Amino acid sequence: MTDLNWIAVTPEIVLLAMACLVALVDLFVTCPQRKPTYYLTMLSLAGVAGLHLQALDSGASVYAMQQMVVTDAMGHLLSLCATLAVMGSLVYAQTYAASREMLKGELFSLSMFALLGISIMIIGNNFLAIYLGLELMSLSLYALVALRRDHAQSTEAAMKYFVLGALASGFLLYGLSMMYGATGSLDIGEVYKATLAGTANKQVLVFGVVFIVAGLAFKLGVVPFHMWVPDVYQGAPTAITLMVAGAPKLAAFAITIRLLVEGLINLATDWQQMLLILAVASMTIGNLAAIAQTNLKRMLAYSGIAQLGFMLLGFVPTVVAGNTVSAGNGYGSSLFYVLTYVLTTLGTFGLIMILSRPGFESEQVSDLAGLNKRSPVLAGAMAVFMFSLAGIPPTVGFYAKLAVLQALVTTNSPLLLQISIVAVLLSLIGAFYYLRVVKVMYFDEPTDATPVAEGGAARALLSVNALAVLVLGILPGGLMALCARAITQSLAG
Repeated sequence: MTDLNWIAVTPEIVLLAMACLVALVDLFVTCPQRKPTYYLTMLSLAGVAGLHLQALDSGASVYAMQQMVVTDAMGHLLSLCATLAVMGSLVYAQTYAASREMLKGELFSLSMFALLGISIMIIGNNFLAIYLGLELMSLSLYALVALRRDHAQSTEAAMKYFVLGALASGFLLYGLSMMYGATGSLDIGEVYKATLAGTANKQVLVFGVVFIVAGLAFKLGVVPFHMWVPDVYQGAPTAITLMVAGAPKLAAFAITIRLLVEGLINLATDWQQMLLILAVASMTIGNLAAIAQTNLKRMLAYSGIAQLGFMLLGFVPTVVAGNTVSAGNGYGSSLFYVLTYVLTTLGTFGLIMILSRPGFESEQVSDLAGLNKRSPVLAGAMAVFMFSLAGIPPTVGFYAKLAVLQALVTTNSPLLLQISIVAVLLSLIGAFYYLRVVKVMYFDEPTDATPVAEGGAARALLSVNALAVLVLGILPGGLMALCARAITQSLAG
């Protein structure tokens, strides 16, 4: 193919151009609060989101750049949500970052470059394209974590993130190289055809799958490759923790679909077993470890490990049932789960930033004591987020868990039925530390009488965020149908 089809990757081109422009504007425009840079960034991201939203309606799969990337319904949906997540993160971070001398041009330009890497990972149809996006996202996030250079804890977190992230990239790259050696192609479609034909060396393929799954598990932050998650979440400034905990999870989900489902579905019996073990181990260790945490960010880190373990369960039933309807059901439920998890995560870390002030990081669970007396609105929003993470109706977290469990149970597999029961029991254990936060907010006496600052875009966004968690829990059908349709159209294309 000689036609590169630049039009298909218009959002990514616009994002690259605007990221460079933001960096240049910051060099030549001096403003204490970086207002021009902030507004230019938000305007750019809004334009990119609009392009993805417009393309989402078409539903067609378009291959571009000599088939190195594919723009399809799933890609546009995930890229749209990732863009909105980064926009939300920057809104929450504005006041927090300004009080800690982090509101610099680097914050905005690196966030946009990280989003560009996320977008490339989401649309990647070639091993090199996916790895290029992965490195662009990772290097930007490493720099963001170390943005507060005079803060020892942030620097330490950046070092840990960099070392373990490099290890994860090495695992994934080694697995991809083995796939190339076995199939003779870097193109995901060609790898699928080679594994379907059965001509490739089975032993090399299986070893490649093991390393690929290990690399994906690092990026998802699931057990036993989770050791970086609590330290980075706790050590990084909360604004950057939200950057790490939000949109990158959507990219990790996307490359899991691209590599394992679109490219290696013929080896599903191998990676299915590994994902099942990762899921159960993550739910178990994540929930049990979170109970012992007194640091709120560290508790949310272990919570995220357990949540993403639950999400991985949606990848299992499609292999057992082996039909396209089940694919939309299983992968669609996982897509719905990861989208709603990111939505809830935005709110939880956003509230931590709102409660923080110069010289004080509201990171301990005890810092939320008596929050209902200080600000009933903030306490109510945090309660909604905790109920959603625990899977309590009528929040969206309940329906997300129900959708994944329904996908498991409808396969009529005794093993998956047992796994469903284990998942429910572990979710009950997890409800303890979520409800503990609610108890501290409503029943403990406040230790800090300082009033919470009123007004601001962050508080308005937090209200919208909490309302979205409730509304999607009451009326989840539209988003669930969109997720199922995006998955089936992408796999069919």
